[in-house]
Amino acid sequence: MKIAIASDHAGFEQKVQLAPWLAEEGYEVLDFGPSSEDRVDYPDFAYKVASAVAAGEADRGILVCGTGLGMEMGANKVPGIRAAAVQTPEFAELMRAHNDANVLCLSGRFVALEVNEELCRIFLETPFEGGRHAGRTAKLDRGCMVEPRVQVVRHPLVAHKLSILRGKDTPTKLFRELIRELALFLGYEATRDFPLEDVEVHTPLETMTGKRVAGKKVAIVPILRAGLGMVDGLLVLLPSAKVGHIGMYRDEETHEPHEYYCKLPPDVDQRTCLLVDPMLATGGSAAMAIEFLRKAGVSDVRLLSIVSAPEGLEEVLASDPTVRIFTCAIDRCLNENAYILPGLGDAGDRIFGTL
Repeated sequence: MKIAIASDHAGFEQKVQLAPWLAEEGYEVLDFGPSSEDRVDYPDFAYKVASAVAAGEADRGILVCGTGLGMEMGANKVPGIRAAAVQTPEFAELMRAHNDANVLCLSGRFVALEVNEELCRIFLETPFEGGRHAGRTAKLDRGCMVEPRVQVVRHPLVAHKLSILRGKDTPTKLFRELIRELALFLGYEATRDFPLEDVEVHTPLETMTGKRVAGKKVAIVPILRAGLGMVDGLLVLLPSAKVGHIGMYRDEETHEPHEYYCKLPPDVDQRTCLLVDPMLATGGSAAMAIEFLRKAGVSDVRLLSIVSAPEGLEEVLASDPTVRIFTCAIDRCLNENAYILPGLGDAGDRIFGTL
């Protein structure tokens, strides 16, 4: 079992003792710092450990600060994390057995090292009971979308523009502009991990080594018709991308998707595909579109939706094991007509003025 561990300056003394102790206990230890007792900010180290656990780079995480509380708050900001600050063996057992916690937060100032060692032992050896607790942890997961493959774009301008977009009196022209702008934000996040390579650049003053994207080819594939509203924003960011189209409509009674058109670039299997649709509601259309792309040989599919429902996210994630989803908001639920609440209405009608 791989254990990611980190601390701040207040927890440093215990961290440097817990790490070798864990190694002696037979665990593979990934020490994310710090390397000295110099003053640091605990959120930076909480994020490092929590991100490693959420990404599967480590099986569990252990964080130490003065009280454990700051680390707990920081770690729980990362999707995929259930962190708890505990100071008693009973709580350490329950956080695993009932809550399936994956990050333990310890107090380096108020709890002795021997006690914290015991808390670590219990945390690492206690299994999750499942049963009635599984449904409850699933609700936790839905509530904050605890899933490493889902990324919510959190930016003040995104929140601002999304609030205007939702308004029922927002005119068609402004609605289209906001869809295009939010698509650009989503594209920025969805391409954040594109690899770079060195390139020689001649500035007006000297020659330097800069960076450029290393050979990534992209296809933008809107799900018709609403997805068309996002294409221009993404082409501003990726002007050399090819554009495919997948046409679907939803049966108004069964809410099931039906395909009526599909045209993809001939080399789509060699491209990263950004599949775009402003609304991820039931997830049926998106799941079907992803299946089309997989059959066409696409290995890297990234779904970009401005507003998503928990039901749609669950459907898409369950239907495909590697798709990644980028969204500006995860709303509350679907209503009886499979519309997202609070949502923003019918995105296609609002983009094209066909209300």
